[in-house]
Amino acid sequence: MASAKGLEGIVATQSSISSIIDDQLTYVGYTIDELAENSSFEEVIYLLWNLKLPTQSELDELKTDLAANMELPEAIIEHLRSYDLSTVHPMAALRSAVSILGLYDEEADVMDEVANKRKAVRLQAKIATIVAAFARIRKGQEPVKPKRNLGFAANFLYMLNDEEPKDIEEEAINKALILHADHELNASTFTARVCVATLSDIYSGVTAAIGALKGPLHGGANERVMAMLTEIGDEENAIPYIKEKFANKEKIMGMGHRVYKNGDPRAKYLRDMSKELTKITGQSKWYNMSVKIEAFIKEEKGLPANVDFYSASVYHSLGIDHDLFTPIFATSRVSGWLAHILEQYDNNRLIRPRAEYVGPKTREYTAIENR
Repeated sequence: MASAKGLEGIVATQSSISSIIDDQLTYVGYTIDELAENSSFEEVIYLLWNLKLPTQSELDELKTDLAANMELPEAIIEHLRSYDLSTVHPMAALRSAVSILGLYDEEADVMDEVANKRKAVRLQAKIATIVAAFARIRKGQEPVKPKRNLGFAANFLYMLNDEEPKDIEEEAINKALILHADHELNASTFTARVCVATLSDIYSGVTAAIGALKGPLHGGANERVMAMLTEIGDEENAIPYIKEKFANKEKIMGMGHRVYKNGDPRAKYLRDMSKELTKITGQSKWYNMSVKIEAFIKEEKGLPANVDFYSASVYHSLGIDHDLFTPIFATSRVSGWLAHILEQYDNNRLIRPRAEYVGPKTREYTAIENR
């Protein structure tokens, strides 16, 4: 029985949600370019969950439902306050809060399609609030309640900063949320599907997915990119720093991708947004440094930047704490996780692969006194 390390190249399921073919990412057949240039994140949520773009009335209904479900139970707020805020990582806080959130949902274990759609709305809405509330609580600030007249991206920034965002800031977050919403059978999405294939509940599936996203080889890459840029400090240090990393055979985060061979189609949008935002905020060095690093690594190793590379400087320019980058990724990707969870429920089969055994062959048992 042959095996593929990391399941590379293995087709594990059929899906109608997103595809990556010839380096082109599509959501339900619409290219990421069309969606990034024309859509709102709420439209993309509807598309992923319903496999079609919404009418105006359907979009308005979803926006209303999301805004109405953003507030957290007070018990979750108190739970966030109980953490050791000096040490806990926001992804660990998010993972635990989502798990506990299921305890306060009377429909958590109701498994029919209508109830699952209602839970999907509640989870999508509340994850943004959890991230913003945690970010404020650990700074000694009070959580900010969402405004029902704001869209999803604007509401997230409002809850984070206690002021409504500028248009360019809302556009940046909206675009980042669209670009990160789904990505075929990535590690966290596969984790979610494996979990709910046992007919476990939505909250368990999303909690498992957050655990997978937390790793630096998945969602944690953008935080590591900003840590690298901060360590480099100035533009003139960029190439010597990367050369030293190469000499030490160290991995450069945010470069290359297992699926894309000629470049991540999402990266260009965040590259453009990084250029614009860093110029507005007087922090162009982060963009300039990133461009130099990307060009050098592409020339030396043939690896172009992926979506994580430029999202780091975009979020930094918005004044967002670096360890919140991955929770923001989760705030977007939960839309895809939920789409895949709903799809898994619709045509479920327990996911139970085999392993190629490479351990010792048949051995004789020896009584403990003779070992």
